[in-house]
Amino acid sequence: MAIIEVSNLQKSYDKLEVLKKISFDVNKNDVVAVIGPSGSGKSTMLRSLVHLEEINGGTISVSGETLVRAGVYSKPQEVKQITSKMGMVFQHFNLFPHLTVKENLELAPRMVKKESFADIQARSAELLEKIGLSDRAAAYPGKISGGQKQRVAIARALMMNPEILLFDEPTSALDPELTGEVLQVMKNLAEEQMTMIVVTHEMGFAKEVANRVIFMDNGEIIESGHPTELFANPRLDRTKAFLKRNLK
Repeated sequence: MAIIEVSNLQKSYDKLEVLKKISFDVNKNDVVAVIGPSGSGKSTMLRSLVHLEEINGGTISVSGETLVRAGVYSKPQEVKQITSKMGMVFQHFNLFPHLTVKENLELAPRMVKKESFADIQARSAELLEKIGLSDRAAAYPGKISGGQKQRVAIARALMMNPEILLFDEPTSALDPELTGEVLQVMKNLAEEQMTMIVVTHEMGFAKEVANRVIFMDNGEIIESGHPTELFANPRLDRTKAFLKRNLK
């Protein structure tokens, strides 16, 4: 059963059409990699799912609940409740520099969720161990590496117990030697059957971890399929040209 259903998604900035009737479904436990050239609409599509971008037309449903139908959004409280099912990991971490690693993890649950402080602390400790950063709990973001910051950002998203994790180019701001540690955390989440949509330039991750790849170009989904099929035997010339430039 589809946990995310997107139909005819449209987004424009004045006369610039960024998303052109995008349609796709994501099933529970899917890992969907979204690839394509810069400016193809990948990040805008992802941000639309959590209402960080307002769409101009189309329908988005999450776990059977309608976020927006034919361009008309549900009531604000419903939108908030639906988007809370999804966690977002950004390209540039977006950690609070004046808070420690532990405080970054615990801030949103303390403000939003009606849980005991002890439960929140227990979960943050568990997640810091999971991402291999228990020893950096008291450190400030300025004192840890980019790869560590992104691992903290992933743990922070997991603190809210989302059904779905969205990743917007999670490794593109990192030095190559730090990319592997972040991708490993994401692979571990995939093995635990976390539903994920990952906008990425990491073709190796898409081939190895995703069970579906969506190729976007110029605001459209050009081609999608299992990575084995799409990477080995793309049907369309635009896909072939992109993969030829980006596969090493």
